[in-house]
Amino acid sequence: ARKDPGAVPVSWKRTAFALFLLLALALPFFLDNYTIYSLAMVGALAMAILGVNLLTGLSGQFSIGHGAFFAIGAYSTAIAMNHGGLSAYSALPVAAVISFISGFLFGWPALRLGLMHLILMTWGFSLVLPQVLKHDVFQDWTGGVSGVYLDRPGPPAWLGLNDDQYWYFITLAIMVLFFWIAGNLINSRSGRALAAIRDNEIAAAPMGINVAIFKTTVFGVSAMYAGIGGALTGLLADFVAPDSYGLFFSILLLVGAVTAGFRSVWGALIGSLLVVFLPAAAGNM
Repeated sequence: ARKDPGAVPVSWKRTAFALFLLLALALPFFLDNYTIYSLAMVGALAMAILGVNLLTGLSGQFSIGHGAFFAIGAYSTAIAMNHGGLSAYSALPVAAVISFISGFLFGWPALRLGLMHLILMTWGFSLVLPQVLKHDVFQDWTGGVSGVYLDRPGPPAWLGLNDDQYWYFITLAIMVLFFWIAGNLINSRSGRALAAIRDNEIAAAPMGINVAIFKTTVFGVSAMYAGIGGALTGLLADFVAPDSYGLFFSILLLVGAVTAGFRSVWGALIGSLLVVFLPAAAGNM
């Protein structure tokens, strides 16, 4: 088999990853707390942007409503902690599961929709969900317009880390895990099946690919990535509020995905860096 001349050698990928990990592990010991907090936010948003990349770049579906799944992850964490009595560590997997189920159920009726109708459906979802979260019926759970505070646990004393450093490392660990899972998914048989659906859905079905299951499942996985990003962002900020997850935020995630390149895994980190730091840099110019 002929090698792709544009492919990056595995050894170079491993070296680049090792250098990135060394830099990421060292940075919190040289930076101020606000910058550490901002970098943790970058890691959380990168997972949500990667979710958009998986949906669009891998399966060819499109969403401008991932801010809604981001909100589902954040509020699932808040409700699990404040009403379910779970710790932050236990609430994170709960948020991931609820976000996946939400995305799967949302993606099922979307199977019959064309690209433009899917865009409109996700756009409507991003508009409606914040209003639902603010409704008086759910105020005891969501805090209504005022939002909900989260009691984020501090670091164990034996670690010798401050609060920002500790949660930076937790976010980094989860981000690296989810990026590794995404890379394996793309290079797996399921990833190749999704690429076939993206390139020609009509031709994929006679090849034995269950188009409906694959498309709805990747929608759920994409929503899970956004949800875990939302859960971590809520914990980092100690607060979730419905107006933080409106249409503009969904567009911001999409901008980060476009900047990253829809078929890039680690490019999502670059897109997230630009989303977090570029507005502040532009404001100082």
